[in-house]
Amino acid sequence: MRLYDTKARELIEVRPGKSGSVDIYCCGPTVYRFAHVGNMRTFLLGDLARRTLRAEGTSYRYIQNITDVGHLNDDVNIESGEDKILAQAKLERKDPFEIARFYEQTFHEDLEALNIEPADAYPKASDSIGLITDLIAQLIYIGAAYQGRDGSLYFAARSFKDYGAISHNSLDQLQAGHRFDTVSADVEPGKKFHADWALWKSASVNREMTWQTPWGVGFPGWHIECSAMSIHYFPQGISLHLGGIDLRFPHHENERAQSNTATNSEFVRQWVHGEHLLFDGKKMAKSSGNVLHIADLRTRGIDPLALRLLFLENHYRTQMNLTWESIQAAHTTLKRWRKKIASWPQDGVVDREIHHDIINHFSDDLDTAGAILLIRKIERDESIPEAKKRATLLAADALLGLELDHHDELTITHEVHELLIERESARQEHNWARSDQLRDLLLAQGIRVTDGPEGQSWEAL
Repeated sequence: MRLYDTKARELIEVRPGKSGSVDIYCCGPTVYRFAHVGNMRTFLLGDLARRTLRAEGTSYRYIQNITDVGHLNDDVNIESGEDKILAQAKLERKDPFEIARFYEQTFHEDLEALNIEPADAYPKASDSIGLITDLIAQLIYIGAAYQGRDGSLYFAARSFKDYGAISHNSLDQLQAGHRFDTVSADVEPGKKFHADWALWKSASVNREMTWQTPWGVGFPGWHIECSAMSIHYFPQGISLHLGGIDLRFPHHENERAQSNTATNSEFVRQWVHGEHLLFDGKKMAKSSGNVLHIADLRTRGIDPLALRLLFLENHYRTQMNLTWESIQAAHTTLKRWRKKIASWPQDGVVDREIHHDIINHFSDDLDTAGAILLIRKIERDESIPEAKKRATLLAADALLGLELDHHDELTITHEVHELLIERESARQEHNWARSDQLRDLLLAQGIRVTDGPEGQSWEAL
């Protein structure tokens, strides 16, 4: 498999690291709200990479963190040290850890709804405070971090000479006052240099979600969490680091500086980022009223895996615009495929050449759009026996993850199957009278048939 490396700006072969496996780290959610479908598109990236590696016979390990503390919010009072989870806890009048655990659980439920396979571990920031403070102490010892006049601890950006290699933002381009981290330099007097960022924030003892350290009471900065957890789980380095394109700067730049400094190595071999997702042509935002969640699909009676199919129809590195029309069209396609597979004979064998071509699409920078186009072509190809189509598509589903054999309510009798075949033949022969007669016979048996550009489809009543 080859994936586009943001740092190198080219396709690079994904290879096992020193551990002997492809060690993958994916930035996970900040659990203060429901994850929206844009977040889920990023998380799908890790699932597709793992399915492809498995199809190629390559072993892997996959870790995704949970940020449940320390992610500051631009919209709250920074001096109080309030973060997104605390803000949501006040809004809902609940304990902040109760908030974090609730939204963490909904995150896992959304992963399951999209058939995204679980990670090997989901380390939490709140459970990793010891790892975080140990790493900060190491960075201070090395001379890459310091305690500011405000009591907070900062990474000295100028100590890392290769800063900006991922996003191509150099330190001399970052002017004072640039919103480099979560606040500008004029409200963080503890910094020695405007581009330094907080590793540990000093806080009042009255603040919730704080910990006692040798440097006083406080809470971790956002970027240090990922360095601490990834170094702990993958001490020999990360093969593949995944995340949304919005994390490229400053989060991944800062994380790289911290991890490389602490390990004296290029800790991450390959950085891969998924593009933004729009809804009705706009960036999803609460202020725009266009934030879409998995629950919204269910409310409309849409299978969440229709969204997965829609994601597969677009390359992960292209900006994608969702609409309800496109989601509904994907839902219709998924239903049609499942019905056809339910009706096709079960004694077929996999077409190895076609299956190999599908794997090759995935291996080529996750060209899922090309794979879906190939599957649509197979569906329409009358020269391929239906039994072989069925076996081939089900084999491909190990990569697609669409649960194409999910047809509990779609099982049909042999008689109905023969009527459907006969009607399709009648349509191809332009025998419309016989086609209408067979449609009525099927309707009498509880099967409603409709005709579309890609052939007939049916549903049980």
